[in-house]
Amino acid sequence: MENTYQNEERYFEAKKQVEEIKGFYGNLTAYIVFNIALLIINLVTSPEHLWFFWPMLGWGIGVIFHGMKVFNYMPFFGKDWEEQKIKEFMEKENRRKDTWT
Repeated sequence: MENTYQNEERYFEAKKQVEEIKGFYGNLTAYIVFNIALLIINLVTSPEHLWFFWPMLGWGIGVIFHGMKVFNYMPFFGKDWEEQKIKEFMEKENRRKDTWT
């Protein structure tokens, strides 16, 4: 019974991760398509003033953070960071208790 529950839990966790990856690639695809369209619009309407960089930069920062979150590379705010901080606080509390006993 417990093994079935663990398999089900792992399946749903894996499915969630796949959905997050699909969401990232959808975001990345939209970023590329829309920024190409903005580049074309910019070059056709006002080539002397290149404004397409600004939305590309803003959205690009969002895409980078989205990718870092999805692929578990969040050096300061990811799951690994949280676990490391919890462990650090627990060790600090244990050391504090040891010095008072």
